[in-house]
Amino acid sequence: MVERSFRLVKTCPQTKARAGDLITPRGLVPSPVFLPVGSQATVKTLTPDEVKSLGYSMLLANTYHLYLRPGIEVIEKMGGLHQFMGWDGAILTDSGGYQIFSLAALRKVNDEGVVFRSHIDGSEHFLTPELAIQFQETLGADIIMVLDECPPYSKSFEEIRASAERTHRWAERCLKAKKRRNQTLYAIVQGGVFPQLREQSATYLTSLDFAGYAIGGLSLGEPKKETWRMVEETVMLLPEDKPRYLMGVGSPEDLLEGIARGIDLFDCALPTRVARNGAFFTPTGRVNIRNAVYRSQEKPIDSTCSCYTCRHFSAAYLRHLFDCEELLAYRLATIHNLGFISNLMREARNAILNGNFSSFKDNFLAHYQPTDEEVRLSQKQKWLKSRAQNSQAQP
Repeated sequence: MVERSFRLVKTCPQTKARAGDLITPRGLVPSPVFLPVGSQATVKTLTPDEVKSLGYSMLLANTYHLYLRPGIEVIEKMGGLHQFMGWDGAILTDSGGYQIFSLAALRKVNDEGVVFRSHIDGSEHFLTPELAIQFQETLGADIIMVLDECPPYSKSFEEIRASAERTHRWAERCLKAKKRRNQTLYAIVQGGVFPQLREQSATYLTSLDFAGYAIGGLSLGEPKKETWRMVEETVMLLPEDKPRYLMGVGSPEDLLEGIARGIDLFDCALPTRVARNGAFFTPTGRVNIRNAVYRSQEKPIDSTCSCYTCRHFSAAYLRHLFDCEELLAYRLATIHNLGFISNLMREARNAILNGNFSSFKDNFLAHYQPTDEEVRLSQKQKWLKSRAQNSQAQP
């Protein structure tokens, strides 16, 4: 039996939304919670104190990136990941499986593990489930992930099944390889958009009694209705007394939809990535600061927001910074977007605790205009294609 890592506080009677506490060596982390992405031991453009000031007590770092640069041994010598990056909150590390499998031209996989070439210099490396655990234990993260195979959305039923079965075997090996008692290990449910495979994956992995369960292999270009169908199929098979983590989801509307379906943890680079491209979250939707309407707007980008950016600067100033490609532009946009998400998650938790999450969600979505579905899918495909082309260009 694994040590307790989650405490359920309250559920929403109208939905499956839940408020809880993640129990970590660095204190309780209230859920539902969004984890800012700090793949390379930094949330891009911000200091750790700034991230904390926005209301975050936990973030995500990536084993793949840290293994390649600066190297696990360097971080170990510096006292572990928390000390290395100056962050005293909780950390979840991804095993790096997604990053490896998204670079299709640079890797070969078999049951033993995966051979891959660095996207940085083309050097060859071999990663096994045992090494994935060893690396994460050395980094010292509070929550660590199994090595999984994350196939593209376009793969066939048989290909997805083979990948899921390999993920199951690797998960069992990860569980056996784990030595540190002060870290919790999550499994990752795979199965693409096939309910039968999702059920098989969840059933097998829950039988192994992990500390928590992630839902992987979604938000990879499939229509959102398929995403939510698979989330619903999977959540009902997961233990109520353990955390549920939906990987790679971070738009405001999707966070609320995920919470309503019983998800406790989220992570995604979207809020920080779109910030660096000049996109700001507001209560009515995402806006592009480069639009001409903001050229002389004296008001902040969001008059209802109390973040540092909106308290101190006009939309016109922000547009000027982006036009000039000033570094401050990316910092101020990131502060705003992460502040927006932090406030949304806090309000969602409070709504669950107060028994009115359903009306809170409906009210938010009634005013918030999401990115058009066709545009979203097109942008996702361009991003995936760009990653594939970059991998093919490596030596």
